[in-house]
Amino acid sequence: MASAMSMKASPVHPPKITTVKALVESTGSSSIPSFYNFTPYLRDEPIAGDAEDSIPIIDISLLVSGTPEQQSQIIHQLSKACSDWGCFMVINHDVTESLTKAMIASFQEFFDLPEEEKKEFQGNHVMDPIRCGTGFNPSMNKANYWRDFLKCFAHPEFHTPNKPAGFSEIAREFSKRNREVIIILLKAISKSLGLEESYVEKAANFELGLQLLAANYYPACPEPEKAIGIPAHYDHGLLTTLVNNGVSGLQVKHNEKWFNVNIPPNVLFVQVADHLEILSNGKYKSIAHRALVNNKATRMSIALAHGPALDTVMRPAPELVGNEGDQPAYVEMTYRKFLELQQTGRLSSKFRSDTEQSKAVRAS
Repeated sequence: MASAMSMKASPVHPPKITTVKALVESTGSSSIPSFYNFTPYLRDEPIAGDAEDSIPIIDISLLVSGTPEQQSQIIHQLSKACSDWGCFMVINHDVTESLTKAMIASFQEFFDLPEEEKKEFQGNHVMDPIRCGTGFNPSMNKANYWRDFLKCFAHPEFHTPNKPAGFSEIAREFSKRNREVIIILLKAISKSLGLEESYVEKAANFELGLQLLAANYYPACPEPEKAIGIPAHYDHGLLTTLVNNGVSGLQVKHNEKWFNVNIPPNVLFVQVADHLEILSNGKYKSIAHRALVNNKATRMSIALAHGPALDTVMRPAPELVGNEGDQPAYVEMTYRKFLELQQTGRLSSKFRSDTEQSKAVRAS
């Protein structure tokens, strides 16, 4: 669920790969296979100290039941978070901690299924409603992501594997509650852009918007300094909500430094994604982020990507394009085409209209 930044992967391909989890459990090796070596070594980039700046916190309860003054203050904070950081923490929401824990446990049960059972849910195309796989994608010439994943379409049609028992019911409720949080945020974001409250929802045809539920599973890695969970990338869609199992590894890029993201219990981490950047004509920026691995504990993250309807053409809001003959900063296209170009590796920029990449896409 990401538009990758420039990167280089090891050219050595494994003859056969099942999952990283199976690899770790079957070998017990103190080293990793060469095809998981990730180059260049991105951990050489500047990493911010814990005391340097902090990710904004948004109290969503004040958007729902606060005074007009409190609502106005939160909308201002949201605008600043989206423009300065591209991400924020949401507190006092209605996704209960017990539901989040149940979702994490249920995904763990899925990843613990026998390999043969998980193979039933393999998929290769971005439009497959259920896709289970690992960090090896021969078509993209990359063989070096130390992670397994499960991705399911949760809206407008709901799809999940039929195992483990109870997974579908928990996933449906978890996705529904997260979507309710996003609707509140999108209304406030519309206002923060000086637009009518329902503008973003209408422009994205959000009632039929694609919601993608995804879990990334990062087993403990014997050589974490050589491997990468997911390289630096941006998310597609409007907003992404994220929780994890309490094991850190997520980093976001802010002011040319990488910041460690530690998500407290009962907090939703929210990222601005590409299509909110497009709609805002660049006022709000989607954030680069990556997942590192460690040698001590398995990390699991659960993300929900909340996007436009697949056949909706996304473009900058006319009200946010300059009045003095300025052109929109992004090429318009359907969400579906964006995803398909991303899947085939033809999406190396975010479609700024002044780039050669965007011109090529516009002509295709």
